[in-house]
Amino acid sequence: MRFALDDRRRRVLKHSLIVIGLVFGAYLFFVSEAQKGSATFDVVSYYLVNLNHLYWGGVGDLGFFPYSPPIALLFVPFTGLPWLWFVSLWYTVLGAAVVWLGRRDFLAVLAFPPVAIELYHGNIHLLIAVAIVLGFRYPAAWAFVLLTKVTPGVGLLWFAVRREWRNLTIALAATAAIFGVTFVLLPSQWIAWFNVLAQNAGTPPPWPALPIPLLLRLPVAALIVTWGARTNRRWTVPLAAALSVPALWPGAFAILAACWRLTPAADGYHAPDVDRSGSWISAFRGALTRAVRPGASQA
Repeated sequence: MRFALDDRRRRVLKHSLIVIGLVFGAYLFFVSEAQKGSATFDVVSYYLVNLNHLYWGGVGDLGFFPYSPPIALLFVPFTGLPWLWFVSLWYTVLGAAVVWLGRRDFLAVLAFPPVAIELYHGNIHLLIAVAIVLGFRYPAAWAFVLLTKVTPGVGLLWFAVRREWRNLTIALAATAAIFGVTFVLLPSQWIAWFNVLAQNAGTPPPWPALPIPLLLRLPVAALIVTWGARTNRRWTVPLAAALSVPALWPGAFAILAACWRLTPAADGYHAPDVDRSGSWISAFRGALTRAVRPGASQA
């Protein structure tokens, strides 16, 4: 017996889930914040950026800045603003990301629980989602991913598996160019950031990050994006990126908001079929065909 939802019931279910999600978001800001006072926790890190003393404290500490020097440069011009102005500007950027990702369904994106958690803390996962979407058309956008969370760059396997070498080269070259220019300007900050990465590699993430080691998650993410690249499923890229963040916070799944823009109907982009000519899959299929049908090679 098949169970199918008609259009009316599907709309009712969709709208009900949106209302539930929006109520959850309101609870975070108006109830949880009154009890814990932890809203805008990550925004503090961006507001306190100081290029002369960029990397202090440890992961999970209030005010700790975890990203590369070029990202710090983006915040420096705004750190002189009053706190409320800075917060308002930052949430304007995040709100614009929600609207851009969801378009007509932006309320559905806003009601997605990880997005509510993301907005509560004010992290950059929504901007990573935007960069991933843009990265299919403008590969240089991947520089933002590589220069912030780093490991979600596993999504670049999409280009490698599909042999889109030009796109992969652009993504890596853009990142290398930003590194080269800013290293000349901020060499000690870059060295300090590399030290931060080395010191925190393999260490357990602070609570409330999910305690699944990156060494386990990263291969799974690579398999997901490889499968997606071979089957033209672009939504696998933000899924792999979300799974491969250094510390798996619940808000990291806000990266999945990119899925709203990664359907052909949403942005008019149609991924070309992957070129399998000369690949091991093609060779395997040929060998299998000859083994099952010995005369196939003479056909």
